[in-house]
Amino acid sequence: MPRTQDGGDAAGGWLEGLNEEDLAFLKRFVLASGSLKETAEAYGISYPTVRIRLDRLIEKIKVWDSREPMDDFERTLRGEYADGKLDLATMKVLLAAHRKETRRP
Repeated sequence: MPRTQDGGDAAGGWLEGLNEEDLAFLKRFVLASGSLKETAEAYGISYPTVRIRLDRLIEKIKVWDSREPMDDFERTLRGEYADGKLDLATMKVLLAAHRKETRRP
């Protein structure tokens, strides 16, 4: 992916890290004017569940928008952790193995 002069991804880079479910949630949240309560009602789930989903999405966006140097595997791995699909211990083991394989500190 092209990088900007300041090291960040070119426009829209963080969007590429989101899946269809993330984009649908984001759209519904925006259409609800950012109301967690309305979003929860639209999905038929509790407010705390929507809050957790939004927090995970925020973390995932931060990973994909990060200016820290990392390869696609690491960025994807960190995105999966942010999305709640990996626990911290598993992410660390996989990241350590990847770094060893690619000889990165």
